[in-house]
Amino acid sequence: MTKTTLSALALAGLLLAVAPVGQADARTIPVIAAETKQNPFALVKVVADGLFSQIANEQTQIQADPEVLRLVVEEQLAPSINHKFAAAKVLGPHFRKTTKEQREQFYVAFREYLIATYAGILTLYKDQQVIFEPETPIKGKRVQVKVRVLDDGRPDIPIAFVLRKNKKGEWSAYDMVAQGISVLNSKTKELQGLIRQQGIESVTELLKEKAAKPIVVKDLG
Repeated sequence: MTKTTLSALALAGLLLAVAPVGQADARTIPVIAAETKQNPFALVKVVADGLFSQIANEQTQIQADPEVLRLVVEEQLAPSINHKFAAAKVLGPHFRKTTKEQREQFYVAFREYLIATYAGILTLYKDQQVIFEPETPIKGKRVQVKVRVLDDGRPDIPIAFVLRKNKKGEWSAYDMVAQGISVLNSKTKELQGLIRQQGIESVTELLKEKAAKPIVVKDLG
């Protein structure tokens, strides 16, 4: 098993995203090697290391302004998240009832919402330890990368990142299962009902509104 000092459920940011994050100033967007994208287990480890290294390096700025985490998520997580596939899964039966333009606007809003969601989660965690479980055989176009989060005085948290391979053989994450609960399934149930009642354009605007809310530091309790 490979041990890395990471933050618990915040690692879930690999899965799925916020008001526009603005300019990246002089920061360098990380480039993931092609061979890493071909291996889902390596991809999760590389992205996780980059994510939490940046959080550690910018902890002072983050404590002063949690909005910094939007940019961290944009830089470190978003490139490895298949937000369009996840958003299409959320649309489900509504997919063919919508226009291409409506779907594209929904994809953008969904991505922004996810980034904001993970930025909020990342305010919770500091130095919990994550243990990567041994790699399992890959069968087909989907695989789960399993980890256990260790936190002193609390039960271990089992997490599985769900990744999908595209036609180029590259993997990207689109879901996370924490203690048996799928993030994507939860969002699908929530948003499909709203789309059915209010329509996709109304829900798109709702996601934008939720994404635009300030990032607030959460209390682990």
